[in-house]
Amino acid sequence: MKWFNFQNIKNSSFHVTPNLPIETTKRYKVTAIRLATYITIYTLVSWLVLIIILSVTPLKDLFFVINNSELKTQTEKIQELQSRVLTLTQQLQSFASTNEKIKYAIKLAKKDSTKSNDPLYDTLKKPIYKKLQIGGNILAVFKEFLRKVLPHENDQSFVLLEPCSGIITQGFNPSTGHMGIDYGVKIGTPVYASAGGLVTFADYTVTNGFTLIIQHDNNYITIYQHCSTLLQKVRMHVSQGELIALSGNSGKNSTGSHLHFEIWENGKPIDPQKIFLK
Repeated sequence: MKWFNFQNIKNSSFHVTPNLPIETTKRYKVTAIRLATYITIYTLVSWLVLIIILSVTPLKDLFFVINNSELKTQTEKIQELQSRVLTLTQQLQSFASTNEKIKYAIKLAKKDSTKSNDPLYDTLKKPIYKKLQIGGNILAVFKEFLRKVLPHENDQSFVLLEPCSGIITQGFNPSTGHMGIDYGVKIGTPVYASAGGLVTFADYTVTNGFTLIIQHDNNYITIYQHCSTLLQKVRMHVSQGELIALSGNSGKNSTGSHLHFEIWENGKPIDPQKIFLK
């Protein structure tokens, strides 16, 4: 076995004799090291050419059709969400402008006598663009307007809004252990804070999936379960109507795509449908 060592392999060579229909043939001698070098270079060049072809030609769609489809789906969701945010921003801006007009109209009405050349008339004839504060919503803008116009009104009123738009598939029934209501919505539906408050829990649970809990004023707690994505973290303050999660079908207790929503007051569950602001 002395001949089978690295030195013998290094010094060995390969002879290639082409089988050509000619009278004289030429033999080619290639050492083992040179042959290994040729094979390595050929492999690297082949992979480089393949990568370039898959990068700049439509062939990549044939090999990566699944990833491309997932990327397209995610892109469409992002575009849809951006469109919703833009629409909501425009609506809020329009509402704020209307509120400003109402405020000037009230000022005009409070005057004992008005003239046709009063500057307030010119103000009401053109749009009023008011910059909205980040994190606000339509209800917050309206409440802020009432607070300024009617300062004697109690600004500590507490109202709860529905967390999402959808059909209620199961109602409040404590006798069967169902402490809230279920909204039948598709996965990825936006979920909003029913009221402003402090996020005290935002994590995944085996039973109820991705769950978010918000502590509100007046000893109220709202719970949002079976979400697909949580957009807020613990110890974050959220405003009423702020986007906090996306609905889903997570957790062992989930029987389909929906949002389970609960309201607790002083440690006791209450029927959300009885106290929602309509």
